[in-house]
Amino acid sequence: MTTTDSSPATANRPTEGDDPLVVAGTTIGSRLVMGTGGAANLLTLEDALVASGTALTTVAMRRVAVRAGGEASPDAGIWALLARLGIRALPNTAGCFSVREAVLTAHLAREACGTEWVKLEVIADDVTLLPDPVGLVDAADQLVRDGFVVLPYTNDDPILARRLEDVGCAAVMPLGAPIGTGLGILNPRNIEAIAAAARVPVILDAGIGTASDAAQAMELGCDGVLLATAVTRAADPVRMAHAMRLAVESGRLAAGAGRIPRREGALASSSPDGRLDLAL
Repeated sequence: MTTTDSSPATANRPTEGDDPLVVAGTTIGSRLVMGTGGAANLLTLEDALVASGTALTTVAMRRVAVRAGGEASPDAGIWALLARLGIRALPNTAGCFSVREAVLTAHLAREACGTEWVKLEVIADDVTLLPDPVGLVDAADQLVRDGFVVLPYTNDDPILARRLEDVGCAAVMPLGAPIGTGLGILNPRNIEAIAAAARVPVILDAGIGTASDAAQAMELGCDGVLLATAVTRAADPVRMAHAMRLAVESGRLAAGAGRIPRREGALASSSPDGRLDLAL
């Protein structure tokens, strides 16, 4: 039997529904955005997606495209899976190394998927997998002018984030660390600066290794976290997905609650005034 806790202690607690992520006027049901890369199989991926509570999941268009000769990629089943789970698919231009490739892939995704939303990646090289900042702004500008809702994967550079906002991107997605490294957030000061100045949602993307990294991103002021391999390549993807969900929720609550100031010296939790003099 399902019961609802309506005690005074829990009645006024904020819930995720009270504080939704909103991108381009659309409410997203979770602040945790998932990717599908690295999943061992669709069954495990499904269980992990459900455990994560995600409502938005990226899908790399170049990975799920139909192969030459009409043969479907094994990953093509991801679309049906997301539709069955009621999760919004976010086409991704992952694997594009030029403006032309990224813009063309976005247009193909719009035709094939019927959505104007796109996660934009323009990668500089296949060694670092870092974004190409010049090409990224150029591609974002073209796609915004073509009517796309653009969410760009970018460096942890506050100036570049501002340029992407200026051309009309609906969100910015700075990296915590290079893709797949699991190193966490290498430059928290820059992530905090991007979040503090942004007029659009900031979603930390790449570098997340474990749940504490996700919580830190939210505490730094990010509006959401995007991750994939931290879950799909974990020893227990379902358990890690649940941990990430809790971490994002906890980090958001902590950011709103306001942490105590950092001090170099100790400070007693109770005032020494009025204490008993027990000196012998």
